[in-house]
Amino acid sequence: MLKIPVELTMRKTLLCLPLLLVLIGPIISFAQERQKSLSPHVFKSAKGETLPYRLFVPQNYDRKKKYPLVVYLHGGGGVGDDNLKQIQGGNGYLIDFFTQAESQTHDPAFVVAPQSAGDGWIERALSRPAPTRQLRLVVDLIGDLQRSYSIDGSRLYVAGQSLGGFGTFAIVAEFPKVFAAGVPLCGGADESKVSSIVKTPLWVFHGEKDEAVPVDFSRRIVAAIRKAGGNVKYTEYPGEGHNIWLKVVNEPELLSWLFGQHR
Repeated sequence: MLKIPVELTMRKTLLCLPLLLVLIGPIISFAQERQKSLSPHVFKSAKGETLPYRLFVPQNYDRKKKYPLVVYLHGGGGVGDDNLKQIQGGNGYLIDFFTQAESQTHDPAFVVAPQSAGDGWIERALSRPAPTRQLRLVVDLIGDLQRSYSIDGSRLYVAGQSLGGFGTFAIVAEFPKVFAAGVPLCGGADESKVSSIVKTPLWVFHGEKDEAVPVDFSRRIVAAIRKAGGNVKYTEYPGEGHNIWLKVVNEPELLSWLFGQHR
């Protein structure tokens, strides 16, 4: 076996270090800024159940005005109880999309990112996902935020990716009168619940070559919603796998479409 001198390995590492810092620096900076802008809290229900969450409050918040609220449901990588992982890594893309200055200038909105533990947002098989108690607690959390802040009840939105994509479909189906619109990424739904889902405008996203959640999950529920006469948009990215977050946040019409929906 060819042995590389330790000195040579260290020299190459040191030479590459400045480049690594240049590449990683902005990522770390964005993550740190995200942690600062989304304050940590814990919701406690009347039954004593708890749900950690991060909350973004619009800059120059004015209690005399009404603001929309975006609920972000994290993917599998965000599961836990540290009240941090749900806004890190791939979960950060959509959060940054909704909280960035450009978005907030046109559509100032609250953004809440709750964190689930254990099974996450859904239980049972992916083909017939059912909401967990934690997902139901999200609606209680919304009610609590509405009592504390000036939030427009006709402009409540939900978005999520992967596990959160399934969660988005599930919470819309379970509470069809709550949300003005939903944005599920690489998820799926129980097609037997389509009569509830059909009442809420959705923009569904999936990658054609998704290796984690087969694209057929989105195709089937979209077809069922359309057959039932529902308002659904569907974007499938040819040749793309599971990590479609960067493409979704670069969709030029997504924000205007979402915030244009009212109950």
